[in-house]
Amino acid sequence: MINNFKDKLKNVSSIWPKTVFVVVLILLSATVAMYSLKNTIDVVIDGQTVEITTLSKNLKNILKDNGITVADKDKISVALDSKINDGDIIYIDKAVNVEIVIDGDIMPITSAEKTIKDMLTAENITVGEEDMIEPSVDQALKSGMTIEITRVNKELVTEFQPIAFDTETKNNSELKQGIEQVVQEGSEGERKIITEVVYENGKEVRRRVVEETVSKNPINKVVEIGTMAVVRPSRGDSNVEYAYSSVLSCESTAYTADRGDSGTITATGATVSRDPNGYSTVAVDPRVIPLGTKLYIEGYGLAIAADTGGAIKGNIVDVYFNTYEECVSWGRRQVNVYILK
Repeated sequence: MINNFKDKLKNVSSIWPKTVFVVVLILLSATVAMYSLKNTIDVVIDGQTVEITTLSKNLKNILKDNGITVADKDKISVALDSKINDGDIIYIDKAVNVEIVIDGDIMPITSAEKTIKDMLTAENITVGEEDMIEPSVDQALKSGMTIEITRVNKELVTEFQPIAFDTETKNNSELKQGIEQVVQEGSEGERKIITEVVYENGKEVRRRVVEETVSKNPINKVVEIGTMAVVRPSRGDSNVEYAYSSVLSCESTAYTADRGDSGTITATGATVSRDPNGYSTVAVDPRVIPLGTKLYIEGYGLAIAADTGGAIKGNIVDVYFNTYEECVSWGRRQVNVYILK
């Protein structure tokens, strides 16, 4: 009996080291297997790295187990249902809330884009070349940022403005003084003006002329002004007038052939004459009034310089009358002598 127990104990003692070895081997294998299933990954959130060691292969579960949430507008470098491998790096950009002021409205936006430009592209917000954006589109997107977009529109406006014509005056010696004669009617010209009008958010803010041309030149009005002087007789027909080129202030005397004091033939060979309805004879100084000059003498009438006299020197005219009594009545007086044309 005792011998049987000893034999059994001897058998157990010989088996035990082998059993321990097997158990240790199993545990070691299990440990190695577990280490082979373990994965270490880096999750980079907005530039901050979080190291995660996990036995899971499902990214969504790994993030959930580590309290990392990914919102709809967050950007992640791989799909949430992706299978991860040891050493993977996962990038997550968290979305921020900003406001866009555009077309008179305030638009809240949640975006994980890097810059304002990227955000506008992602949100399908069109910005024209002339539109103004504050801040600049190259700036990084930040939480709480307000982005103001000013719509800028330009239009070219064409208008036509009249150009006034000038009135041009010319002297006409063939027209009587005081008479004006239009020889060419004036007409307005036309100026074409192209103006650039700038609107910001529908309101005009400035305008500038970009082109100005004369599309039609004005035509000046031409008026001739009479310079021909005329004299009207102090008595007789009021419609009668005589054009003259100059006027002399002269001392006037009178002479007659009625008493034989003077001959009847003038220095020019004509017969002396007093013609109330025509040209009467007067004696002049030829150095002042050339012989043959037609005259109008105040109070006397029409005359022709046809005679001379020894006493007629300078601004003196000696008018002829048919009778001595008329000469006496005329006497010596100061008169205006008009040199007729």
